[in-house]
Amino acid sequence: MTKTMIAAALLLVLAGPAAAECYADYKAKKDDPLQLHYGVARVSDANCSPGAAAGEIAARLRAQGWTLLNVLGTFGPEGLAERKGSAGAYFLRY
Repeated sequence: MTKTMIAAALLLVLAGPAAAECYADYKAKKDDPLQLHYGVARVSDANCSPGAAAGEIAARLRAQGWTLLNVLGTFGPEGLAERKGSAGAYFLRY
């Protein structure tokens, strides 16, 4: 019984990081005419650092004609509510 409890606890601990969510806030632009936007995007857990997230987000933005200017930071789901108003239409769009 004790071995089963330990195994179950270990599985919960190991499953925790797999269920983590990662988001990044960024700034992007389009030229001619100049357009700027601030947005929030979900990124894969493997890219949950500003540098790694930049590559993932840049590809998505590029497909829609935008150029990534910079990734401001990465965060978990606890940071979504405070950024939603600022991101507006670009909240979880890309």
